[in-house]
Amino acid sequence: MDSNIKMLEPSLKKNDGRAKWLIGIFSFVVFSAIALLSRFKLNVDLGFDVHVFAKANAIINIATAFILIMALIAVKNKKYTLHRNLMITALSLSVVFLISYIAHHLFAGETKFGGHGAIRYIYFLILFSHIFLAAVILPFILFTAYRGLIAEFPQHKKLARITWPLWLYVAITGPVVYLMISPYYH
Repeated sequence: MDSNIKMLEPSLKKNDGRAKWLIGIFSFVVFSAIALLSRFKLNVDLGFDVHVFAKANAIINIATAFILIMALIAVKNKKYTLHRNLMITALSLSVVFLISYIAHHLFAGETKFGGHGAIRYIYFLILFSHIFLAAVILPFILFTAYRGLIAEFPQHKKLARITWPLWLYVAITGPVVYLMISPYYH
């Protein structure tokens, strides 16, 4: 890193022990909540098509992917404040996504994919890679953000080189899964 470049000041006070616990607990709670969703369905008439949540999720994922790309461009152009703000926006959108995702699964339940032949294999390949990476990426995203917010930029950059492309993949494959499964919503 060029020593003439002024980096951002820390936004958080460093406390690795506390951060590890908070990130671990939050990641476990989110993972557990999502894993349990398949066991519950609320039979409530909301007065609208509950699959609107799935459409919202796809839109949120598209926006997140776009913001992730903009954030990469910003950091490459040494616009660190813009990069930080974009990444905080991507994290915020992920929280909104999580709420909408839980709402969709609670009110709509599970949907079976009805495609046959090669498209079925393609769908499940994309779906399983999306689910697996979405399940494991959260703590990495949070640790990457934490390293940036405490101004440990070499560690942040090292983590981001792994986290960013995986997060982008999850953000892109989410809408692809939606487009493939949405014809089978009832």
